[in-house]
Amino acid sequence: MDSAAAAPTAPASVEEFRERLAVLTEDLPKRLRQCAEYVAANTDRIAVSTVAELAAGADVPPSAVMRFCQIMGFSGFSGMQKLFRDAYSPGWPDYSTRLKNLKDQGAGSPAALLAEFVEAGRLSLESLAKAVDEAALIQAVSVLAGAETVHVVGLRRAFPVASYLAYVFEKMAVPAMLHDGVGKLDHRFALRPGDALLAITFAPYSEETLTLAADARERGLPVVALTDRLTSPLARHALAVVTVPEVDFGAFRSLSATIAMALALAVAVGSARGEA
Repeated sequence: MDSAAAAPTAPASVEEFRERLAVLTEDLPKRLRQCAEYVAANTDRIAVSTVAELAAGADVPPSAVMRFCQIMGFSGFSGMQKLFRDAYSPGWPDYSTRLKNLKDQGAGSPAALLAEFVEAGRLSLESLAKAVDEAALIQAVSVLAGAETVHVVGLRRAFPVASYLAYVFEKMAVPAMLHDGVGKLDHRFALRPGDALLAITFAPYSEETLTLAADARERGLPVVALTDRLTSPLARHALAVVTVPEVDFGAFRSLSATIAMALALAVAVGSARGEA
């Protein structure tokens, strides 16, 4: 039989991908099975991850990820990633879809939901404690502590974090301005020489936040990024990048680790300014 003819065709949808994955996983060699199990548990990451990041998450070499892609019917990683980017390009599931998915999964009572969200928060905090980049955190504090005014921007899911940061900065007597996007005003010209921007965004990334960060960087102002990964599009505009892992449940993402990081960042900046 011709080998090309025997090669599987690529899945046409994410659902077909999951069905094929369920059938193949048990018969795969150890490292490919590790890939399959990691991908099955983190399908939302495929669209925004690199081969190296998936390999690190699955604890396998990048070559195993490439082989896994081929077994799934793709010519390479880019083909698999395109399937998920196309599926998620309209955005993450809306709230009605998320609620339906929770019901389909048998999430159960409010108490059961609370237990799941508490567990997601606990796992997020544990991951943060293990993975925090102390050098990046120190650099971020140094940049913000030396600024005349700290401008804070974080929209959509990141808005609670941004508003809380602005609140803590005010209590710590740190001059700060919250950019909230009201009226679609970005207030970019409020940033003056000597100021710094603290930008917060997570996948799917806020275009407004990215635009303000790019503008600040082009004008020579330092940008501190609070985001989910070093490959975030926000990172390319930042002088310091602080990453925070978050675990989700039913596509509702915890902010537990992010709020903890934000509080530590704000208090550290206030303390550094007070000492100065």
